[in-house]
Amino acid sequence: MAGTSATRAPGTRSASWWPLLAVCVGYFMVILDATAVNVALPSLGRDLGTGITGLQWVVDGYTLVFAGLLLSTGAIGDRRGPNRVYQAGLLVFTAASVGCGLAPGTGWLVAARLAQGLGAALLVPASLALLQVAYSEPTVRARAFGIWGGVGGVGAAAGPLIGGALIGAFGWRSVFFVNLPVGLAGVALAARHVPAPAGRPRRLDPAAQALGILALAALTGALIEAGSVGWSAPLVLVGFGTAVAAAIAFVAVEHRAEQPMLPPALFRSPTFSGANLVGVLINLGFYGQLFVASIYFQRVRGDSALTTGLLLLPELAMAVVASTASGWVMARTGPRRPMLTGLALGGAGLLGWLVAGPHTPYPALIVPLVATGFGMAFTMPAATAAVMGAAAAEFAGTVSGVINAARQVGGVIGVALLGTLIADQATFVAGMHAGLIVASLAFFVGCAVTYRMVVSGAPARTAAPASPPPVTDGTCRETAQEQ
Repeated sequence: MAGTSATRAPGTRSASWWPLLAVCVGYFMVILDATAVNVALPSLGRDLGTGITGLQWVVDGYTLVFAGLLLSTGAIGDRRGPNRVYQAGLLVFTAASVGCGLAPGTGWLVAARLAQGLGAALLVPASLALLQVAYSEPTVRARAFGIWGGVGGVGAAAGPLIGGALIGAFGWRSVFFVNLPVGLAGVALAARHVPAPAGRPRRLDPAAQALGILALAALTGALIEAGSVGWSAPLVLVGFGTAVAAAIAFVAVEHRAEQPMLPPALFRSPTFSGANLVGVLINLGFYGQLFVASIYFQRVRGDSALTTGLLLLPELAMAVVASTASGWVMARTGPRRPMLTGLALGGAGLLGWLVAGPHTPYPALIVPLVATGFGMAFTMPAATAAVMGAAAAEFAGTVSGVINAARQVGGVIGVALLGTLIADQATFVAGMHAGLIVASLAFFVGCAVTYRMVVSGAPARTAAPASPPPVTDGTCRETAQEQ
């Protein structure tokens, strides 16, 4: 699975954009599939004769594996080489998608969705590590990160529409089969155009990997189950307790390890720690709001699933514009300013949702939708770039796994927390308003964290490496010089 470098040296102003295209193909497929599957749930539920619990595991099984494996797969990318791991992830995801499309029953489908989660966990951290390698000039890299985020926005916005069209024409199985040509095209592009840096001789630290997987899986599972059985249920409490114990053991093991999977020294960088915390907060607020809004349109206003997708389009479409704009602004100012701007705008948009009620005219919700979507998407690429730039190159896969795991867990917390607040149909609107206040507070807390912890300054405009050499411990560096 060795790839070849682009025809022009990455990191120069004439750098080829073929590596970016190759990386974005796989990322687009993962994001598109995630949102399209939600549209397919009623249809596949009827066809396979499964109830709500089965449908929950079709969605949540994927999330559980994806979130639980991100740290480990990031470290594997550092060891084996990100291009090889990226292509392996694409192949696993594509094969699992075919398995989903052929599923004769719910059990088969859930198992194939677990395999999809493994493929996504392999390719997403590797995709960011490959961009780090392919584009070393700061301004070019910032634009690449912005476009990468914009492609995710396109996938999220297009998923419900493309999924609805495919289901109407060919049935729910086509939502999975469409990944076959896309995945194979991504593998071919990566093999031809993406640099293939060699892996580094690092031990995989299996004890820490097992503990990290256990902590994230237990936390994700507890949050998933809390929405249906309650926050005080024994299963949920055991899950939270296991997550805390495993996390404490993980930290202890990493402090003693000769070659830790997640070097503790990374967290000495305020930018690294702060931007990862922002990743948790923005996904908590945004995906919690998106979940609540989807139910609000259908249960309170009586709109159909397809109509709901169209009503949410102003919010999701903003991801395309704002992610790309974030890359351009970041190339000139560094990540701090777009993060502050996006978080403040997104928090204000979430507060604007407080006007929503049973008979609120839809035009009154357009500005909150646009502000929320733009704020989230303007923040995310900058936060990602801040994390990626705050660690030495040999840890690119690891830190990519960290930021993606942080975002994934944030989304799970947001859906579980806000979902609990709207569980009672009789008090749905009041619960929705309380949840939206929580979501907006998450964005505003992210603003404060960014202001205090993320380094300000613009990246250098040369073809030199994106940042100064690593500090003496060989693990940490900041993205830009202080102003």
